[in-house]
Amino acid sequence: MLSFIIRRMLALLPVLLLVAAFAFLVLRMVPGDPAAIIAGETATTEQVAEIRQRLGLDQPLAKQFVIWLGHVIRGDFGESYFFKLPVMDLVLQRIEPTLALGACALMISIVAAVPLGVLAAFRQGSRIDDMVMGLSVLGFSVPGFVLGYALMYVFAIQLEWLPVQGYTRIADGLGPFLARIILPASALAVVYIALIARITRTSVLEVLNEDYIRTARAKGLTEAEVLVRHALRNAAVPILTIIGIGMGLLIGGAVVTESVFAIPGLGRLTVEAVLSRDFPVIQALIVLFSVAYVMVNLLVDIGYAFLDPRIRY
Repeated sequence: MLSFIIRRMLALLPVLLLVAAFAFLVLRMVPGDPAAIIAGETATTEQVAEIRQRLGLDQPLAKQFVIWLGHVIRGDFGESYFFKLPVMDLVLQRIEPTLALGACALMISIVAAVPLGVLAAFRQGSRIDDMVMGLSVLGFSVPGFVLGYALMYVFAIQLEWLPVQGYTRIADGLGPFLARIILPASALAVVYIALIARITRTSVLEVLNEDYIRTARAKGLTEAEVLVRHALRNAAVPILTIIGIGMGLLIGGAVVTESVFAIPGLGRLTVEAVLSRDFPVIQALIVLFSVAYVMVNLLVDIGYAFLDPRIRY
């Protein structure tokens, strides 16, 4: 198992290097001179040239990349053009809301989608099956920002059960935290629920036709035991796959959801950085989001190895 994990980690190094190269080239591919942006519209040519020299932009591109990569490995992404703060300080200030939003959306998705998918597979062709698949199609069809505004209108404005927007830190109280996070997490989770429920249904249906399922039923096991101990366990690999792949939906959806609900997280920081052409922040977020996605896929691969030992070899 240890050798399998080491092989998978080594295989990720080229991917991370390509991600770093792409993030570095983003600054160079966008029209405009970063030094001129920092200096401002009233800056002289000499001032722009001085900033270019200070940032190392007058060096060959390959040398710039090596220097930049060395700083990134040490956790130094430079200083924000717009906020005038170290980029990592900005990230650390904004990371808690995004992690909380993603974790809550993930928990809601798994808790809701897996039982729905199993139930739809068990009652294939019934009204329950049709309802679950219909809700899945609806979940895919409705844009996240539309659902976010709809939830906000119903539960925050009409019923006045929950706050409209904003974020409360966990340290300030679990109740206020949950009151602020439940609506955006639910809006973000809907597409994820639809995706996981459909894959769960398909995977469980394939397993239910296997001989060992009929053997388990012949032994007198209850349907609940058959579904949980045999069907769901053997269908877990495709479900785990889609959970890992779907993390990209959470990362992308966080940008929209945080903007709709005014949550000061990394998603909203991404929007602010793009609008202000804050290239160091954009570079850092590309690298950090990519590393997070790669690490999630690594954890998924390790989960495969635990569920099916044959994958280790």
